[in-house]
Order: sequence, then C-alpha cells, then structure tokens
Amino acid sequence: MINYKIRTAEEADFPAILSLIEELALYEKAPEKVTNTVEQMKDEKDLFKAWVVEKDDGEIIGFALFYFVYYTWVGKSLYLDDLYVKEKYRGNKIGSVLLDKVIEFGKNNNCKRIRWQVLNWNKPAIDFYKKIGANLDDEWINCDLE
Repeated sequence: MINYKIRTAEEADFPAILSLIEELALYEKAPEKVTNTVEQMKDEKDLFKAWVVEKDDGEIIGFALFYFVYYTWVGKSLYLDDLYVKEKYRGNKIGSVLLDKVIEFGKNNNCKRIRWQVLNWNKPAIDFYKKIGANLDDEWINCDLE
C-alpha cells in the first residue's frame, strides 16, 4: 500500500501536472496534441480547479482537473477534463478516491451532472466507469473547432 494525500493543486504544482498531462497524451497516442504550457496554466488558473495526488516524499503521481459548465438540459454541472494516475501506482484505488472527491465537490456545489470523456479503446477506464455506474453514451459525437 502506498501512502499519499490528495490536496488542492497550487501554482507550484503546474509543472508536475503538465508533465502528467503529457504522459496521459502519450498513453492516448496523441502527444503532439498538447500545446498547453505552465505559463498558460498560470494565466488561466481561474478557469479550472485541480487536485493532485502527492506521495509522502512529495512526488505528484496523479491529478484531476475539472471546471464548472452549464448544460441547458440540466443546469450547473462539472466537466472532468482529466483524471490520471501514473501507471505504476494504478491498482491502489487512487483513481477511485480521486473520482469520489470530484463527485463530492460536485454535490457540495449543487452540480446536477458530472461529465467526462473516455476513448473507445480504453477498456480499463471504460470498465472502471461502468463499475461505478456511469452512463456511457455512444450516441453523441465530439465536435472540436480549433
């Protein structure tokens, strides 16, 4: 068992968070898509919230980054953009605890929905989300305009 704590991310954590974002992008087979920078995160820090998973030795091994959104059908909601735990620390329920914290935050802030995405080939994540009772929608298609 690993000793860790989950805490609110601080600006000093942005380099570690960005490193984990890049690691996630590599896992998702799209490392070239990450254009964010630490400086940009600092400039835009009021637009998102994040928690980090920190080991006793200070190493950041995971994070969840989310923000408020408004969905016309239900109202105030949260969008969980990323939830990631380094591969060698998976299987310790860290992701579950982190997701529970996001859910609790949503409930405490009167959110009606929490939404996130998962790649259709990411079977471990899909299985995890199904296990916790998430509704996986295969009807809607993402639309991005850059």
